[in-house]
Amino acid sequence: MKFLNKLRRNEEGATAIEYGLIAALIAVAAITAMQSLGEELSTTFNTLDTTMADANA
Repeated sequence: MKFLNKLRRNEEGATAIEYGLIAALIAVAAITAMQSLGEELSTTFNTLDTTMADANA
């Protein structure tokens, strides 16, 4: 019976799961931010490339 009470009060697993969920949420937010930033950078560099090509022609 003591083992079951000790097991029930043990919160180490719950804490690890919470940290895992927080890390997953941060990863999803970072991936989303990097994708939109990547698209903007791609557009900027393509515009710059076109402008420089036109200037050299």
